[in-house]
Amino acid sequence: MRQEPFSGFESRSVRRARLVVGLTFVFSLLACWYAVGLTQRLSPGGWTPPSADSVRAEAVLASEFRAGPSQLILLATAPDGSVDAPHATAAGRDLTRRLAADHRIAWVNSYWQQPLPSLRAKDADSALVLIRLRGDEQAVREAAGDIIDRFTGAHGPLRVSASGAAAVLDETERLSDEGMRYAEFVAVPLVLLILLWVLGSVTAALLPVVVGVVAVAATTAFLRLLDTTTEVSLFALNITTALGFGLAVDFSLLLVSRYREELAAGSGPERALRRTLRGGGRTVVFSAVIIAASLCALLLFPLPLLRSLAYGGATVVCASAVGALTVLPALLVLLGKRLDRWDVFARLRRPERAVSSGAWFRLARAVMRRPALVSVGALALLVLLAAPVAQVRFGMYDDRILPASSPVAETSQRLRAEFGSQWVDAASVVLPGGPGAMSGSGSGSVAEAVADPLLDAYARRLAQVPGVRRVDARTGAYRDGRRTAPPDASSRRFAGAGGTWLSVIPDGDDPLSPQGSRLAAALRAVPAPGPALVGGPGARLADTEHVLAGRLPAVVGVTVLVTFVLLLAFTRSVLIPVKALVLNALGLAATSGILVAVFQQGLLAPLLGDVTAGGITDVVVPSLMFCVTFGLSMDYEVFLLSRIVDEHRRGSDTETAVAVGLQRTGGLFTSAALVFATVMAALALSSLVLLKLIGVGLALAVLLDCTVIRALLVPAVMRLAGRANWWMPRLGRRKDRSVPSPTPVPAAPMEAP
Repeated sequence: MRQEPFSGFESRSVRRARLVVGLTFVFSLLACWYAVGLTQRLSPGGWTPPSADSVRAEAVLASEFRAGPSQLILLATAPDGSVDAPHATAAGRDLTRRLAADHRIAWVNSYWQQPLPSLRAKDADSALVLIRLRGDEQAVREAAGDIIDRFTGAHGPLRVSASGAAAVLDETERLSDEGMRYAEFVAVPLVLLILLWVLGSVTAALLPVVVGVVAVAATTAFLRLLDTTTEVSLFALNITTALGFGLAVDFSLLLVSRYREELAAGSGPERALRRTLRGGGRTVVFSAVIIAASLCALLLFPLPLLRSLAYGGATVVCASAVGALTVLPALLVLLGKRLDRWDVFARLRRPERAVSSGAWFRLARAVMRRPALVSVGALALLVLLAAPVAQVRFGMYDDRILPASSPVAETSQRLRAEFGSQWVDAASVVLPGGPGAMSGSGSGSVAEAVADPLLDAYARRLAQVPGVRRVDARTGAYRDGRRTAPPDASSRRFAGAGGTWLSVIPDGDDPLSPQGSRLAAALRAVPAPGPALVGGPGARLADTEHVLAGRLPAVVGVTVLVTFVLLLAFTRSVLIPVKALVLNALGLAATSGILVAVFQQGLLAPLLGDVTAGGITDVVVPSLMFCVTFGLSMDYEVFLLSRIVDEHRRGSDTETAVAVGLQRTGGLFTSAALVFATVMAALALSSLVLLKLIGVGLALAVLLDCTVIRALLVPAVMRLAGRANWWMPRLGRRKDRSVPSPTPVPAAPMEAP
């Protein structure tokens, strides 16, 4: 009896495919179970190097002086009177007593406990309670969330609201979770519609989703394991899950497209799958290695945020590639001829055309007829888009990352308006063991404070620094290099057995800006009577900028070198990798310019709302965007180059190879970019400025890459280069192994450019 063509394939492969799918299902369930509660464990911080001087200064202040930046600030308002009224005073003392009894709190400084004038508003209708919490960042965040829930709201005649770094982190986590759920609710239906249209059936459209779920499950489990040994950023989870889903779609689209081509060329299912994995699998591996290498370059930065993104990003890239090369083939085996069932858009589709008459083929031919004109026009557009980069102002985001409607943001604005910047934006200069140190319990006379000439002279020098409004020290208050007030009872808080410290209040109210960074550098340059540590927001920014600027050349160099070597091995050409790197840099510059125009200068404020966050660009974002966007752009470059190189090795000239390669992959990488842009753009629905910026930035980067760069500049530049595209030093040349094309393409005549 005659055997069906597929029966032999089924008898050899279906059992193994079922085993692969079954093991993957069990693994995914275990990974999801292990990752339960991950978001509550991750850190919203990680923006400053742990070994920075600013971090050390804050640690000394907290341990030696019960001072420094308060992690939680409670603003208590008496709506019907004064905070000095008897009933308000009683409520304030009760609030302070209850807070001090909490074992998670290291110290509490309250207006009703220590009636400093600076802790009360000028009109006496509100006062502050400053809180420092115990433990690491995770413990601080959990304690802050519980304290905010318990103590904010009505407290007798007082109305209590929260601000401070811990409150911002707690609010950031809540809004991040909301934004992710909303993004998933919006993005998933849109992505499914795109996949239904591109892949042509419900069955095929679900394949990338399955691979994406497996990749994300593996990554979340890895981040959960990593969290037991190092700090992992909450933003790393948000970014890597979106990245993993997008890459799963990219790889799956490539392999399914190649599989269908082989079937259409007459290959049986088994042979078609082997040829798909041999050709498309090599492309997936190279693409995954390039993206993972780009993300691993972030490990050179000693910032927990960037390092956790490197770990999670590299993991999700590898998981997406492994899933596409193992789970997807197994599913194709099990589906067999059912792959193309249930095409909901069947009536809207046009009959497939020959490659030489396809839209992308004709576009490539049109571009290559006028390569110089197209190149100049596209380059001019990219330069125009990149122009706003010249006005970039680097800083760090603070509470202004939150939407204006957030209770924490509203309280922070009230603090700045009613209490100035001393409790939020002040810098701290710590002199461990220096002049002003006190013995015993830390008590001392005013005369002893006045007679401290070294500390007095140092405070005068600090007060002369441009941008300093006032300096408070154990020896009094200073302005413009002069002492304007003698020490009083409150001045004793600046001294202890471990040394002394000074509070430096800046003129402006935005220390996390270029002015704040310059002020911190100027304070550190002032000669001190002993070792000095400068802390505060501006110092944190300066430390972060110093680390990023020092490591960025190495990160860029390593990324470019690794990418060049990999593309050299992939294409066996010198010029093509150089062209890819240059065009990639142009795309990154254009994307950066758009982000500066939108998120610093407020170009699209009517559409996105106020997303300027103080008119700065976060100093960490460019490094993050460089590595992620660089890898994604190279992903699409590898897709396109794989078909161009294959076609050229089959004997086609450069023009035909480029046109055929673009026809084979244009719809593929455009669809993949559209899916990824949809996923990332959904992050812009978040109310957090940082997630908006990352989502919009990555979406714009991939859309710009697949249109202006891949569809226009790549064909034009390769046409201008001609035979030089394929130059390779003889030492590294290997014999090409041609692979028969499933659909031969006749070379069309080319007009001279």
